[in-house]
Amino acid sequence: MKKFGLLFLVLLTTLALGAGLVQAKDAEVSIALGSEPTTLDPQLREDGGERAVNDNIYETLLTRTPKGELIPSLSQGMPTLENPTTWQVKLRPGVKFHNGEDCNADAVVYSVKRVIDPKFNSEQISFFSTITGASKVDDLTVNITTKGPDPILPSRLYWLKIVPPKHSKDPKFAEKPIGTGPYKLKVWNRGQNIILVKNDAYWGQKPAIATVNYRFIEEPGTRLAGLMAGEFDLITNLLPEFTKQVPQSIHILGLEHPIIILNADKGVTKDVRVRKALNYAVDKKALAEGLFEGFAQVAEGQLLSPSFFGFNENVKAYPFDPEKAKKLLKEAGAEGATVEIIGTSGRWLKDRELVEAVAAYWKKVGINAKVRIFEFNEYLNRLFDRKTRADAIFVVSSNELLDADKSFSAYYKSGGIGSSNTDKTLADLIEKARTETDVKKRTDLYHQAVKRAYDNAYFVWLLNIEDIYGLSKRLIWPGRVDAQLLVKEMKVK
Repeated sequence: MKKFGLLFLVLLTTLALGAGLVQAKDAEVSIALGSEPTTLDPQLREDGGERAVNDNIYETLLTRTPKGELIPSLSQGMPTLENPTTWQVKLRPGVKFHNGEDCNADAVVYSVKRVIDPKFNSEQISFFSTITGASKVDDLTVNITTKGPDPILPSRLYWLKIVPPKHSKDPKFAEKPIGTGPYKLKVWNRGQNIILVKNDAYWGQKPAIATVNYRFIEEPGTRLAGLMAGEFDLITNLLPEFTKQVPQSIHILGLEHPIIILNADKGVTKDVRVRKALNYAVDKKALAEGLFEGFAQVAEGQLLSPSFFGFNENVKAYPFDPEKAKKLLKEAGAEGATVEIIGTSGRWLKDRELVEAVAAYWKKVGINAKVRIFEFNEYLNRLFDRKTRADAIFVVSSNELLDADKSFSAYYKSGGIGSSNTDKTLADLIEKARTETDVKKRTDLYHQAVKRAYDNAYFVWLLNIEDIYGLSKRLIWPGRVDAQLLVKEMKVK
């Protein structure tokens, strides 16, 4: 009887453990995002909500480890440089899209040509503006060409998602995505949620999470309440003051830099004295310590973190000097001038609060700051509107390439998708640095660009903020330096 009882106990234990494994394997997690994707076409918009979902549906030729190291993904190995303007990529065999289309050289060539096509008008073009084309060598080999030497082409390939040539021509492609990734779309209920289910035919390691439910919750307090109530397993942009109250929280010094883009070509901000005054007026240290509870660092007068290539250690933040700001405004005849500042709410951590705080500082030095907060889709339209530029536009820039080229091409360079200046000298520096293969010369070019933008105060540089997440008790996820929400890296207890 004792032997039978022991066997029975072992059997019960085995069944219990097995049940736990099955439960984890078939688990569903719920993730609350601050904004709904504006599209599920992975090459069209520069939209963090879209990326949060599509990073699990689509894949790239290269990817990064959680700590940021570049490694192969759809490619078999790292790209090789065939000549100064040609990189060769060998593809992983046997990979298929969710609809059965082959992920081969034809798909890669098509994806490259699609995203760089001016008629397609991708908001991501600053990532790929050096790429001139791609050609098929054989079914599993592709050559990618650049208009000059491009030392960071591998980093660009980490961002370029591969799309199916046939299905992407479907008029409904933007709402019915088909990728090669570990998850595929089940349903998109507009204004409510997106549900993904695991791809049983996935070529890589099978994910532990079976179903992902993305909810769109703009208000941070509502996301927090949902996490505390057990409604969500993961929330983004956790308010710093609640990190000790949630079941679990993680924070990582991220890639995000909130800035104010100032219009250097028109209006009251055309005067450099006004732009400098707007910088001196803001107490950035108080924002980091007060608004963000210390989960942020003051940006050093540039849209780069110290770890990014091109960072100029000799350039420091504009000091908080409201009296100097007032003096400059008086010299410029801009006392009492109106400055319109465009922002959004719920997309980034404390985005609305940050815009309103900056506006309050400006008012204290005599600027009539007019805050206009828009729903995210309309906000993007205004951010990327090349014909009508507001006086000041708030944006949080994230640089996953870890190189100055991405941020500077988008926001510093004249004609960039988010720039508000026509400084030809600055544009030439950025263009030369892009194709310079000598590391010392390239560094010097970026240092000059940083200094010139700083001296002309083309932005109000604010902070480098940490990524803060709230997790349920059961979720296991360490976070990533690039802020990707890869569900295949998540597990439940």
